[in-house]
Amino acid sequence: MQEFAWTARDLRGQDVSGLITADSRSDVMALLADRSLFPLRVEPVSKKMSLSFGPGRRISTELLASTLTQLSDLLRNGVPLLQGLEILIQQSPNERMQTVLSDIRSRISEGAQLHEAMAVHRDVFSDLTLSIVRAGTEGAFLEQALQQTAEFLERQEELNGKIRGAMAYPAFLSVAGSLVTIVLIVFFVPKFADMFSELEEAGTLPAATVLLLWLSDTLGSIYGILLAAVLAGAVIGIRRWAGTDSGREIIDGAKTRLPVFGSLFLNGATSRFCRILGTLLRNGVPMLKALEISSDSAGNVVLGKAIRESAENISSGATLSEPLSACGLIPGSVMAMITVAEEANNLEEVLISIADSLDRKVSRQLDTMVRLIEPAMLMIMGSAVLFVIVALLLPVFEMSSSV
Repeated sequence: MQEFAWTARDLRGQDVSGLITADSRSDVMALLADRSLFPLRVEPVSKKMSLSFGPGRRISTELLASTLTQLSDLLRNGVPLLQGLEILIQQSPNERMQTVLSDIRSRISEGAQLHEAMAVHRDVFSDLTLSIVRAGTEGAFLEQALQQTAEFLERQEELNGKIRGAMAYPAFLSVAGSLVTIVLIVFFVPKFADMFSELEEAGTLPAATVLLLWLSDTLGSIYGILLAAVLAGAVIGIRRWAGTDSGREIIDGAKTRLPVFGSLFLNGATSRFCRILGTLLRNGVPMLKALEISSDSAGNVVLGKAIRESAENISSGATLSEPLSACGLIPGSVMAMITVAEEANNLEEVLISIADSLDRKVSRQLDTMVRLIEPAMLMIMGSAVLFVIVALLLPVFEMSSSV
């Protein structure tokens, strides 16, 4: 099976395009003819081409949320899914979104479910989006699922924008301070090497100055280029390893144990889990099915694994709070609220309330940490520059005192 990009003309004389997976080009032509479309162009595309991000092809979170909201509104007002997708294709201002929607429409017309067609484009739709849409499709509340996904994406984008805005100045300080320090070490310090040569031969050069001269010689030579290449390779290797299942599990486990940021990551994952589980239960999805879907939406592999293990215990007759409490990842206050909610038979409402409370807590923690990052970066950069200055001045003081 191969993926083909096609452009065709419909009975109204309008050009439409999309992607179709088929065995051959002739099969694509036949499929288009079955849909009363006149093929204008049919070309095979590689996976790399189909996922490219050229000009006009990037899909922002804001556009994705808006598209999901519009699709939800169309379905709620009785518009069939295929017709709703066709309307969105014509109205979308983004070429990449038009191509994705066209492919989704093509796959649905071939018999696929909406979440199955969306899953082909995992570079556009996150696991969380796919999980909620799948639940909405299977639970017959697709309109609400699309709307809730859009709201979650908007909330997440608002939080990310807040973080980016708050981190802009500390990031600038970090980059500017690092560049200034490297320039001082590589280009400025070597001018003092001849001046300190006599003290170095006599063995009276301060240790800080010896270290600074060694750094200058290393970074200014071929070893500095090799070191930069090794660091770049290490970053690329770690990123690829972090994308594997074992790497994600180790990293997510380590994130939850960090001294300061661990609670932040864990609260965010717990909030996503509670919100998705509460939404699914409110819409009538059975507990075991809801746990399966929400475990994939937590955004933390370790927490998701603990949730799936909890589902196994629930199937044997245990309550939700018992196995979740045993995993030791969810905060005690949250577990207490879940326990009371199960007894009061209003679990879905309490779960969403917990998610709202945790989101507010995460927002406050982020505000506090961002305020602390700025002075911390100033101290780090100032210490680096101070080390260079002190290491250069100490030998000067010793030479002046000996004279």
